Amino acid sequence: MAASEIPHGSAPTGPHFLADIYCFDWKAFRFELPLMSASAVALCLFTGIAVGHPGGGLIAGGGAFTVGFGPNQRIADSRLIPMIAAVLATSAAALAGTVAGHNDYWLLVAAGVCAVIYGVLTTRHTGLAWVGQQAGVALLVASAFPTGPKPALERAGLLAAGGIVQLIVTSAGLRLIPDLQKDVLYVATSMLNAVRQEDRSVLQLLREIPQSFPCFSASQAAVYSTRLLITILIATEVYRRLGIQSGYWIPMTALLVQKPAWSESLTRAAARVLGTLAGAWLGSLFIAHIAPRPVYLAAITAIFALLAYATNSVNYALFTTALTGYIVFLLSLNEIPGMVIAHRRGWCTAIGAGIAVLIHVDALLRLRANGRMVPSAERAS
Repeated sequence: MAASEIPHGSAPTGPHFLADIYCFDWKAFRFELPLMSASAVALCLFTGIAVGHPGGGLIAGGGAFTVGFGPNQRIADSRLIPMIAAVLATSAAALAGTVAGHNDYWLLVAAGVCAVIYGVLTTRHTGLAWVGQQAGVALLVASAFPTGPKPALERAGLLAAGGIVQLIVTSAGLRLIPDLQKDVLYVATSMLNAVRQEDRSVLQLLREIPQSFPCFSASQAAVYSTRLLITILIATEVYRRLGIQSGYWIPMTALLVQKPAWSESLTRAAARVLGTLAGAWLGSLFIAHIAPRPVYLAAITAIFALLAYATNSVNYALFTTALTGYIVFLLSLNEIPGMVIAHRRGWCTAIGAGIAVLIHVDALLRLRANGRMVPSAERAS
């Protein structure tokens, strides 16, 4: 209905707060860039198979897949800097997660630190927040594969190698190779300048944080960061108590769906669970009808990676469906039964989403007390 067709005397109403689940923005569908990004993932996977190390190709492909979402972000008006930062952050976080493992309390400390950093970055800069989010995810995933220092370095190196492959392929595809050297130097210079400022005390840095919140007051930012910290600590402890390798999906889901507003968290949680169940079912259907040869698994993994890239901005549930299919087939390359992966991912995702929404119970009580569903104040807290 057009604006001129709204009946006289009636106020226009906004979309339902769960509209993001069933609304599809097909204008945001892209194919060229997703094809480049998926090609880098495929290159890592097939190289691993060709040299007789599909597990190594799996890790490198995972690094390439993560960094492939970087061109959608901007840091210092650059599409490459988020990718460079993601390579550094995810490989460092994976190293920490692999060493910490999921049976030690050090994982709680590391996950808590990542949660606070991500929470603060979310209130400051979208591109930086994305890098922080990917680092948190990398840490949690790596914790499922605890090893000693040397294998941990190898895993981090493979993850970084996959990210670098993605960076080069994307730069070439977007004709940004001339900008790559400039942006790498920019990141290196920025890191060096940060190290040189070591004379600034931690207390001084903490005092400056509230001054840098563009859309959040200091109290609202503190509420969100605290809520995110509590969410991740609870979800990580549940993961540790379960003692299963796939349990990292619990804190990972909680990290991804926890948003400043309760309505946003609920929408994300619902879309994530529905998309995961659909992707698990679709992945199981494929697995039941194909031969479990590494080449076939790698090809289908690359296809689902392409679909995930292409639908990222179209609909979150649809994106999650493609993402789940990608993960099911990716881990199948490591000889983990696809049906087991799909089943575990489904219920671990539901647990993580439930924890994220449950931590918002204080916001829900305020909404019920006010008799409204999405008050404007809540969207900022």
